[in-house]
Amino acid sequence: MDHSRVPVLEALADFHRRGDVVYGPPGHKQGRGVDPRVLEVLGEGVFRSDVLSLNGLDDRRESQGVLDQAQELMADAVGAERAFFSTCGSSLSVKTSMLAVAGPGEKLLVSRNAHKSVIAAVIVSGVEPVWVHPRFDTERHLAHPPEPDAVQRALAEHPEAKGMLLITPTDWGSCADIKGVAKVCHAGDVPLIVDEAWGAHLPFHDALPAWGMDADADLVVTSVHKMGSAVEQSSVFHLQGDRVSADVLKQREDLLGTTSASSLVYATLDGWRRQMVEQGHELIDGALRRARRLRAAVDGLTGLRLMGCDVVESGLAADLDLLKIVADVRELGISGMRATEWLRTNCHVDMGSSDTCRISGVITHADDDRSEEVFLDALTRLVAAAEAGDIDGGPPVDLPAPGALELEQVMPPRPAFFGPAEQVPAARAVGRIAAEMVSPYPPGVPAMAPGELITAEVMDYLRSGAAAGLLIPDAADPSMDSVRVVAA
Repeated sequence: MDHSRVPVLEALADFHRRGDVVYGPPGHKQGRGVDPRVLEVLGEGVFRSDVLSLNGLDDRRESQGVLDQAQELMADAVGAERAFFSTCGSSLSVKTSMLAVAGPGEKLLVSRNAHKSVIAAVIVSGVEPVWVHPRFDTERHLAHPPEPDAVQRALAEHPEAKGMLLITPTDWGSCADIKGVAKVCHAGDVPLIVDEAWGAHLPFHDALPAWGMDADADLVVTSVHKMGSAVEQSSVFHLQGDRVSADVLKQREDLLGTTSASSLVYATLDGWRRQMVEQGHELIDGALRRARRLRAAVDGLTGLRLMGCDVVESGLAADLDLLKIVADVRELGISGMRATEWLRTNCHVDMGSSDTCRISGVITHADDDRSEEVFLDALTRLVAAAEAGDIDGGPPVDLPAPGALELEQVMPPRPAFFGPAEQVPAARAVGRIAAEMVSPYPPGVPAMAPGELITAEVMDYLRSGAAAGLLIPDAADPSMDSVRVVAA
């Protein structure tokens, strides 16, 4: 296929060239009605290119196939049979994928280290989850993706399950044995869905971890805005084989997706695909070299413990994305949250992620010598400040033992979430059934999901975490002084 073509961008350029006057949405009329104070911050170009696909780019009544052509090029670029663009982020794409495989009351194997969007999909759909627990790294207090053996055991116990949802890479860059899990699923004649939100770049360089389509997954969801050059909310479904129906997938996406898709998302997805086909290997090669230099330098900083390939060598993970630089900060006497706050306030540096134990920064093809220098200088200053006692360590977080995070599912998530509930003081929540998601953020993996039995250990963790600055945005009471539970 001719990957120099960018159908959506070309249609948008034609729209600009023709000077079409639109008498439908968006109401700002290509920026003419936008408050100048807004234009001063966002620029005119954003609004000039904010065009509904229906109005000017690819009218459904006289379709030029613009979006279809762009999606065909994307599929060809990454080795998928089909590709579909989504403008609502992978949070919605994962929900769509799950609904394409399992329906209300049907079982689906799900990695328990899933993002809150996955748990939300379970609640909305009425799918009955069969949790496959991740491999827990006790030393780092970190969850790595589940292994094929764990998936095989779960499928043997629940042969009626309709498929498996696997999350890889994790927020911290550790990767699953996708091919091994796919082999287990296909032996049971069920599809493997891979939530590869952090892996849109993987098809374009052989030094990166395995790409889901190459590792025999049936349906892979990527968030191009995370590691690529598309705007926020850009997501792509990638499909191969016949275990997941393309028609069903499109219907489920139509059920959940917006009817006012943004041309900005489509255009940047289109342009990113061309960039990666033409220059991707070279660009990612440069990013990997930069990341290796930074990893070596960070590894030499006192008090920072870099997560490296030892997690693979020890069998905790199948692979590691080296573009994620993850450093444990506990030896500095501070939490990852405190480190992130200090870096933002004192160095104007925003890390990609943090939790009680660590911080993480992502290197992509967009980084340059200056951003490399800023990253290392900021971490060097962080270490010096911590050693000088200039950073308040804050209250400690009661980190639970690995098994304590595997709560018992005693009620399906949907009725637990939507049924009668009450808000009770934290002390009275122990032994009750959770009626809400409680997701420390980032990375946004629920420590407590609806229908799970609340334990003292998880409450101590969440309450101490909230006091130490852990963000818990989805709980009714983010302080965790009280919890929403199923009514007695």
